[in-house]
Amino acid sequence: MTSDFPLAPHSGLSTVKAAKLAAVGLLADRKERRELERPVEAGSRRLTLKVERPIFILGAPRSGTTFLGSCVGALPDVSYHFEPRLTKAVARCVYEGSWTPQRAARYFRGYYGALLAASGHGGLRFAEKDPENCFIVPFLTEVFPDAVFLHVYRDGRDVAVSHAEQPWLNAASTGSGRSGRGGTPWGATPRFWVEPERRDEFTQVSDLGRSAWMWRRFTSSALTQLAELPAKRVRHLRYEDVVTRPAEAAEVVADFLEVRDPAGREALHARFAKARPGSVGRWRQRLTETDLADVMAQAGPLLTRLGYPA
Repeated sequence: MTSDFPLAPHSGLSTVKAAKLAAVGLLADRKERRELERPVEAGSRRLTLKVERPIFILGAPRSGTTFLGSCVGALPDVSYHFEPRLTKAVARCVYEGSWTPQRAARYFRGYYGALLAASGHGGLRFAEKDPENCFIVPFLTEVFPDAVFLHVYRDGRDVAVSHAEQPWLNAASTGSGRSGRGGTPWGATPRFWVEPERRDEFTQVSDLGRSAWMWRRFTSSALTQLAELPAKRVRHLRYEDVVTRPAEAAEVVADFLEVRDPAGREALHARFAKARPGSVGRWRQRLTETDLADVMAQAGPLLTRLGYPA
């Protein structure tokens, strides 16, 4: 089985960089899935790499997307992939408009097919989690008309604490030469999702402020774009509910994904049972008064809209 995807040059992603992301991504995907690997019955496989009824897991980084993805990945008929490098980079190009939708669509379809081929999962239901997809929902629905979306959101104060513990947006990482899975350099440099008129401001706020900014932009974009879809194609999950009531969350996801096989539901329940409720409310111990003010300056209105108490 083969799957071809174009590697045409463009202003935001060169041919060489795209090819490297594609190759490295396929190797990394194979390595990363070993933790989730489970036997796939021969009868579930088909000689097709067509992406049908894909599952997109959305949410701001550090909001529980990785955990939710691992739960969905436990389903026997699902081929789950963690933040594919090439499409992560292409998503940025879609948002910025440096690629035409037609070119980007070829990359998405082709690379997803390549991931299915590399993992030997032809015929399985494709699923992936990638926070960048929060910004390109209309594009994804155009390319994959039968796609469904699971969106998980979390208290932005906890997200800011967890995210700022990582080097991704921290000022100390600026100029380090390190970059994320999609090739974006680490540090305080404004990302594609920063409002153009506020780019200078983004570099001046604290690390916690930038992390809260990130949470606001990803979460609000997902909420706004998903609101345009029919309700049957979208399910929103509150992270705090997922980790404190995992059995209930497993049933919600199973019903949404139309999991009828008892073995599939059992697998979902087993994975959701690994939730860690101790991750809820860390901000109360970790944020000083000054830190909290920085976070609330960026996240306050959206926290209120989502019903999170002060």
